[in-house]
Amino acid sequence: MIAETVCSAVAAAGLGIAAVTAYRKRFLAATRLAAYSLVPLGLVMTGVVDWLADTAFSPTAWAGFGVLGLSWVLFSTTRAVERRRGGTRKERRAARGAQREAVAPTASAPSLGPAVRTPATRPAGKSRATESAGEDFSDIEAILKKHGI
Repeated sequence: MIAETVCSAVAAAGLGIAAVTAYRKRFLAATRLAAYSLVPLGLVMTGVVDWLADTAFSPTAWAGFGVLGLSWVLFSTTRAVERRRGGTRKERRAARGAQREAVAPTASAPSLGPAVRTPATRPAGKSRATESAGEDFSDIEAILKKHGI
């Protein structure tokens, strides 16, 4: 009984605020306020408020909500574990087979020969500092060539 009175009072107050808003020539906002204020009155008239009041004070209903919550936790946990593993067992086997076929047999072999510099190939006019910088860039060049860049 109190819930119906409160909902009716909220609806009446909302309609009053909507009337004041319409008087200030803000018709769109007034219409929106009227729509929101009629929702509690409609809920009272359809009986949803009585049903909610009966449900709120029922231990059986709260136990049902607890069971629904538990089932949701179990479902989300299994989904998280399944995503972390990569799907079902059949999906993991299919992914492994596709992964083996996708890798070329020579992809792991180095594309460049050994990068050994002998003292005979060193230019005579370069200092030690420029030589170490050149070696650094040769490593980078080798990596870029390996990746086809």
